Amino acid sequence: MRFQMPTGWRPSKKKGQKAAKRSAVRRFGFSSRCPWGGMYDSNQIMLCLGSHRTTDNIRLKGAFTVSFATAETVVSSDYVGIVSANDEPKKMEKAGFTVTKSEFVDAPLINELPFAMECKLVKFNEDGIVVGEIVNVCAEESILDAEGKLDAAKLGAIVCDPATGNYLKLGEAVGKAFHDGMQLK
Repeated sequence: MRFQMPTGWRPSKKKGQKAAKRSAVRRFGFSSRCPWGGMYDSNQIMLCLGSHRTTDNIRLKGAFTVSFATAETVVSSDYVGIVSANDEPKKMEKAGFTVTKSEFVDAPLINELPFAMECKLVKFNEDGIVVGEIVNVCAEESILDAEGKLDAAKLGAIVCDPATGNYLKLGEAVGKAFHDGMQLK
C-alpha cells in the first residue's frame, strides 16, 4: 500500500535524516500522545488534543510536527504519550528519543522515528480541534518506494484500537480508495 502525497508534495529526503512521532510538539522538544486525528482538507490535518501544555505551546509557536510511531518504537512512543513532562522532565531522554529542529516550522523532530509532517497552525476550533497546514513531509529513505513515495508497509506505523487498547500495525493493502466502490455504480 502506498501513501499518495497530495499533488506537489515530495518527502524531504536527506540521507540519514529521521523524523518525529505522531505528536503535537512542545516548546522544549517534549511530545504528547495524539489519540485522534486525520485529514482536514487536501493539505491540512486535524488533531484532537484537548487543552493542556501541548496546546499552549502550539499556540505560542504557531507550529507543530506530527509523525507515526512504529511497531519497533511502540514502548518508547507509548511512554512519551502517557508520561507528562511536568512529572518527568527527561522523558524524551528516558524513552531513548533525541530531537532536531525542523527546517520548516518552529518545532522539533524526533530523530528515531522515520516519518513526520511539519505543520503551521491554521486554527483552533472551539471544540479543541487543532488544524494545521502541512508545509513539509520528511521521511527516511528506507520507507520510500522506488518512485520516492511513502510505502506504508515499509513504514509499519501503528494505531491505537480504542475498543481494546491495543496497538495495531498498519501496512496491508485491502483495496483501492475511490476506485473499488465504482463496481457498485
